[in-house]
Amino acid sequence: MQTGLWLALAHPYAAEVVAGAGFDWLMIDGEHAPNDLATILAILQVLAAYPVHPVVRVPDSDAIFIKQVLELGATTLLVPMVESPAQAREVVRAVRYPPAGIRGVGSGVARSARFGRYADYLKRANDTIGLVLQIETAAAADQAAAIAAVDGVDAILIGPSDLAASMGLLGQSAHAEVRGVIERTIRAVVTAGRVAGVYTADETLARHYMSAGARLVGLGADSTLLAAATSALAQRFKQATGGAPPTAPGSGY
Repeated sequence: MQTGLWLALAHPYAAEVVAGAGFDWLMIDGEHAPNDLATILAILQVLAAYPVHPVVRVPDSDAIFIKQVLELGATTLLVPMVESPAQAREVVRAVRYPPAGIRGVGSGVARSARFGRYADYLKRANDTIGLVLQIETAAAADQAAAIAAVDGVDAILIGPSDLAASMGLLGQSAHAEVRGVIERTIRAVVTAGRVAGVYTADETLARHYMSAGARLVGLGADSTLLAAATSALAQRFKQATGGAPPTAPGSGY
């Protein structure tokens, strides 16, 4: 069982604050947070000093951006919105060097190969990249077993918010129908022999999904934790002085 947290504040100093918290992994969000190649690099460099595994979520399955993130030294990628086994196979090809894939060769100038000092990098890289795909729609959930079974896919992480939206339940990621699809997807992924995961900031739901077989669980995001803590502090003192309380933030995603 591994638990992690989303890094959405897009700054290495904030990432370092979280790095010592005790999570197994931290996910640098390049899809919904304002992380670019420069901030991803800086955060990877900061996290290298801590006993926590960095994961980078790329914006989409674009092979060029995937190549660039791998060159920065990312060893585990999270690719969102994977809809089919065919798309999963293309993502696998994007993270692998030829002849198994299409990743461009630039290791001599890349941090991933220690700027050419990692002599065996080109031979070993294909076997050392972890690939996690996100299932985030009802249509993708129906193909969960087939997507998970694609050679080169290490794990599947379910995104409840987009899943709920695809089911006509926007903003209702804890709805019973959504939970049912998540549970079925977890079972399908596990049956296919892959690791299943899910994101939820609801601790009760997180434990429920763990009991259902999820082994990678994202427990929230740094930005929403900060928003919740600061709002709660302000609200306590506003109430004590008779002022109007601020609006409480949502749970994120």
